[in-house]
Amino acid sequence: MQTIDIKIIRLAAYYGLLLIPLSILLWFKVPIIGKTIMAVVRMTAQLLFVGLYLQVVFSLNNPWLNLCWLMVMVAVADFSITRGCGLNTKRFVFPLFCAIVFGSAIPLLIFVGPLLDLPNLMDARYVIPIGGMILGNCLRADIIGVKDFYESIKKDEKRYMLTLSQGADLHEAILPYLRDACRAALLPTIATIATIGLVALPGMMTGVILGGADPMMAIKYQIAIMIAIFSGTAITVVLAILMTARTGFDPYGMLDLEIFTDQT
Repeated sequence: MQTIDIKIIRLAAYYGLLLIPLSILLWFKVPIIGKTIMAVVRMTAQLLFVGLYLQVVFSLNNPWLNLCWLMVMVAVADFSITRGCGLNTKRFVFPLFCAIVFGSAIPLLIFVGPLLDLPNLMDARYVIPIGGMILGNCLRADIIGVKDFYESIKKDEKRYMLTLSQGADLHEAILPYLRDACRAALLPTIATIATIGLVALPGMMTGVILGGADPMMAIKYQIAIMIAIFSGTAITVVLAILMTARTGFDPYGMLDLEIFTDQT
């Protein structure tokens, strides 16, 4: 059973559905109409470019080319996290890049390796979409977790300094904030895991079903990807905080306020 293709003309007409949410924003004078339109334009342009590029990548299926594309995805996620957290890009881009690579690579390689037992671990058909799903969730979790971590310490400066003055080293002082940041970052994923299948059919499962596969196969893939996503986000958030702490604090354990792009 083949998936039904969407004709370009019908897809273009489907953009008309956006008139409903745009009208709501206009009626209630919500000042995000310009951002919404720009986001839709960017989404369309980016997806068209990626779609054309992936046609080439999938047809060539070169392991090195696939790996390069994954690194590009990681780099884009890296810059998105620093901007989303309001942090100094120059000081955080490298440690965050390393955290994302390790955090996403571990569940991805286990997925395509021991789980699927692929002869080619860099098979574009599997490694790119699965890696993209893991990366996308790591990006969202990192923005929540890293931003919560540094902003909490900034707001709670007196209590944090008191902990340092009582003899705590850097890791002991940041532990409560690290714990809270992990909780904030992982709770959305935990909520999704708890309600998956009952509230909504998630992307992986829907895609496999639309591709003509048996629903039970789709369920197995969905279970596997949710485990990969949760593992990847947990690893990435913890690594991101620990690895950026070296540049985020001075030798005395004090938070360096220059890491924030907006210090007002």
